[in-house]
Amino acid sequence: MVPHKLVSKARFDFEAGGSLEGIDIVYHTSPVQYGEMDDGTGHDPRKVVWICHALTADSDVEDWWPELTGPGKLFDTDRYFVICVNMIGSCYGSSGPASINHKTGKPYYFDFPKITVRDIVRGLNMVRESLGIEHIDLLIGASIGGFQALEMSIMYPDVVRKAVFMATLPRVTPWLTAFEESQRMALEADPSFRACESLQGGRKGLECARSIALISYRCDDGYNRKQYELDEDTIFPGRACSYQRYQGEKLARRFDAYSYWYLSYSIDSQNVGRGRGGIWKALGMIRADSIVVAIDSDIIFPAKEMKEMADAIPGARYKEFRSHFGHDGFLIESEAVTDIVGPILEAM
Repeated sequence: MVPHKLVSKARFDFEAGGSLEGIDIVYHTSPVQYGEMDDGTGHDPRKVVWICHALTADSDVEDWWPELTGPGKLFDTDRYFVICVNMIGSCYGSSGPASINHKTGKPYYFDFPKITVRDIVRGLNMVRESLGIEHIDLLIGASIGGFQALEMSIMYPDVVRKAVFMATLPRVTPWLTAFEESQRMALEADPSFRACESLQGGRKGLECARSIALISYRCDDGYNRKQYELDEDTIFPGRACSYQRYQGEKLARRFDAYSYWYLSYSIDSQNVGRGRGGIWKALGMIRADSIVVAIDSDIIFPAKEMKEMADAIPGARYKEFRSHFGHDGFLIESEAVTDIVGPILEAM
């Protein structure tokens, strides 16, 4: 996929208060540009597949969903106009706490406005409008990407034709907020985080935060299968310990703690019913032909709650697949995702 950047000079007002005099939004698209005519090969880049990314991913879907995205794959970048937009607040090029505050000449750090899911979706729509895309043929998102997909379907109901809401919910639960707050506590326990002396600040806290998050992304089944001690006589089990530390260090090498802190609050902001008369009324505003996809072992977005969400979306169909790996199953179970999403794409 090809990287692009939208540079807007227009004032951007945030839902929770504060504004920026202009905003940058990075996005990736298929190599063939939107609107180019069918070249006789069966490709139709006028068909738009819009993918919303999860918390620490970026807009390069081929990088984080490689089994499913690319030429000849489920999200065929030769056949469709595939697009993914980097969230506002992320550290992958869109405006966020690491951006330079032109008033100080330094990164914003904690002077950046708080971000909500609706702010992120308004950023997505700015990109859509800049490209002249009138309709999204298929909108898909999982986790916080699912938050975005739900909000986009409610905010712009005439734009989205088909939607897949995967491993997500219309409102953040106290259970998930407890995980998010625990991660913020880990960041704040690192003295370098609040010092704001470098974008490397909070790195050790971020490693710990990632360890906490990973427990929620997976489940006991996956850990017990993959991190079981090979030596039955070991006194202090170490495989799971080393795995947690490795994953924490891995994220800290590619992400910054300030973006993580801000995006954790955007997760907490999820409530499609805010100002709309409640979540069930808001879900009733969705006009897209929708499929709600749950993972049987997901502990943060339980299948039972996703089924209730599906019942509230007009005409929505409910699907569920099995995984040993909890919430992260949407990244791991490529065959299951293909079985559900493939027929939708073929019918477009």
